[in-house]
Amino acid sequence: MARFRTRLALVGSVTALTAVQLVAAQSATAADYQWVALGDSYTAGVIQAAGDTFEIPRDGCERTDQSYPQVIDRDLSGLIELTNVSCGAATIEDVTSHAQEPIGRSIPGRPDPDAPFPAVPPQSEVVKADTDVITVGVGGNTLGFADILFKCVELGQGTSGAGTPCKDELAASIPAKLTKVATDYDQMLAKLHEKGPKAKILALGYPTVIPKDTSKCRFNNIHQFFSITPGDLDWLRTDVLEPLNKAIEKSAGTQDSATFVDLYESSANHSVCDAGKWVEGILDSDNRMTLVHPNARGHRNAADHVTSAILNAIAPS
Repeated sequence: MARFRTRLALVGSVTALTAVQLVAAQSATAADYQWVALGDSYTAGVIQAAGDTFEIPRDGCERTDQSYPQVIDRDLSGLIELTNVSCGAATIEDVTSHAQEPIGRSIPGRPDPDAPFPAVPPQSEVVKADTDVITVGVGGNTLGFADILFKCVELGQGTSGAGTPCKDELAASIPAKLTKVATDYDQMLAKLHEKGPKAKILALGYPTVIPKDTSKCRFNNIHQFFSITPGDLDWLRTDVLEPLNKAIEKSAGTQDSATFVDLYESSANHSVCDAGKWVEGILDSDNRMTLVHPNARGHRNAADHVTSAILNAIAPS
């Protein structure tokens, strides 16, 4: 019992577990639960502000030691056995059925010096009949968020922060992109359930990236959103990122084996433009390319919420 309580003290956020569930989970601490972590760069870590890559040789997916799967793996050591195949730049189809060619730490105009990397199999291949928990955080690359973001940076240059040039050019294309996210996500969840029929699937949403009050964001600040106009930031938040989370939540709600894990509300005051940011801007404070990704604090928040969801998933009702 002390062993399980120690784990709870480490993560500090498992209040969702009832007393009955705690007792039931405690009785299973001698056994390993099989956990598979799937997803894109918001799961893998990728940026240096989310820790160091630890896998040798590198496969180009850039999993880092402060990403939430690795944090939870340390917190729940002995209770959960982790297989982490998340990969930077992964789409939903890369999880479901496509072999992915990882890009490493490529940035626009500067490929990773170790590229090209060999293709990695579809992430779903690591899901087995005895898998107990699957976490999956994906969808942003299917939406094309990185391309949208950089188009907004480009279109905002020379505007002095006025207008909504990105919305004006791209808004008409967003509904079809969101429809594809929803369709692909439904297919992915069905595939994961087929491969891991007893597994509880935890579908992660994305954290808050853009604050509700965009006056916090300083135009042409490279540590925030650089030349994206305030009007376009409002549009990105309300018409792109929030609908992305809603599409994931809706898809998870249609599957009995799936549960949506909301990271948006808990990170509301820790956007790219907040002083205590959990997501870095185009560059971090050390002027390293971060391209709007969670830092170690953001992954710690994700780890707390995902830990609570995992413990609920493995504790018998």
